[in-house]
Amino acid sequence: MASFPPRVNEKEIVRSRTIGELLAPAAPFDKKCGGENWTVAFAPDGSYFAWSQGHRTVKLVPWSQCLQNFLLHGTKNVTNSSSLRLPRQNSDGGQKNKPREHIIDCGDIVWSLAFGSSVPEKQSRCVNIEWHRFRFGQDQLLLATGLNNGRIKIWDVYTGKLLLNLVDHTEVVRDLTFAPDGSLILVSASRDKTLRVWDLKDDGNMMKVLRGHQNWVYSCAFSPDSSMLCSVGASKAVFLWNMDKYTMIRKLEGHHHDVVACDFSPDGALLATASYDTRVYIWDPHHGDILMEFGHLFPPPTPIFAGGANDRWVRSVSFSHDGLHIASLADDKMVRFWRIDEDYPVQVAPLSNGLCCAFSTDGSVLAAGTHDGSVYFWATPRQVPSLQHLCRMSIRRVMPTQEVQELPVPSKLLEFLSYRI
Repeated sequence: MASFPPRVNEKEIVRSRTIGELLAPAAPFDKKCGGENWTVAFAPDGSYFAWSQGHRTVKLVPWSQCLQNFLLHGTKNVTNSSSLRLPRQNSDGGQKNKPREHIIDCGDIVWSLAFGSSVPEKQSRCVNIEWHRFRFGQDQLLLATGLNNGRIKIWDVYTGKLLLNLVDHTEVVRDLTFAPDGSLILVSASRDKTLRVWDLKDDGNMMKVLRGHQNWVYSCAFSPDSSMLCSVGASKAVFLWNMDKYTMIRKLEGHHHDVVACDFSPDGALLATASYDTRVYIWDPHHGDILMEFGHLFPPPTPIFAGGANDRWVRSVSFSHDGLHIASLADDKMVRFWRIDEDYPVQVAPLSNGLCCAFSTDGSVLAAGTHDGSVYFWATPRQVPSLQHLCRMSIRRVMPTQEVQELPVPSKLLEFLSYRI
């Protein structure tokens, strides 16, 4: 396992270029709590960007229009209450798929967001039911919102119409993730210590409850092929689940504090987890090995110190779509961009009170949300991936580590394909 502490020579680290910012309106004096931006999300097709603005509202903006506004009017774009609020009725059919900015009132504090898109040939797993309230077409784009009261609301992004109200969790819904295969399988992670699996093509039927966490579940993420789920939570918990059988594969051991975020690499060969222990670990999810460690405090803290209060809690981690970079966000007022094969951040950016981050669909921009409900955007490190890396990603998309290690190729090549060099 490689341990990568941050370098102290700041001349080697490049500052990321600010793209823009969306500032939340000032909260009334009686609503100073509940204004946090706990989650940001990009639509799978890149058409929309959404974030929880605080005080039970979610704002959606056409992403291409947002970028154009930054170029035309500078980086600042203050959100205001005069933005269009869509009615709960279907809009005119001709305008349905035309992206437009709007605000959704979710009725309670929003803790989690996820976009989901439908693939018609992906049938519901509940094959005995022939009638459904909703028929999802190929152009369907949904937004799931996880609320403070344990409810999950499903919205039609184009019309703003509330489609489903999923009620089963008893505590805050801390995270949501859709299966990337277009099946509209949704997994929710909650403070009630459970994960729940929902089939939106079966009118939101709850298919399964995944139990194993002994404390709050903070985050969950699907592997790119939708076969595996990672869930992380309090008490150092990192679990991997088989999503065909709904059984636990293994528990990953290594963190010294609560684990609050996770994300798979685009080829599914790597898993990143972020913890309050000041570290981001890169795992081989197929073997359970720690391949890399990115430290946010130097020298690395002892397990006792890492397991307690410190000013380097890592709040969020996200994998770029190039499979080479990850971004991490910590309490030391910094956003860091790392290469998976470098021992120091390749770019940094200042950010106070950050809570979450996510790469845009094409990987060119990183968005980060803050305690006051605002969002900040930076240009990400850009470079042409090597042919070797592109070939590695192509192979790893279809072959787990066990199969790779059985290939009749030289050992150095096996190490490279397994991300061990």
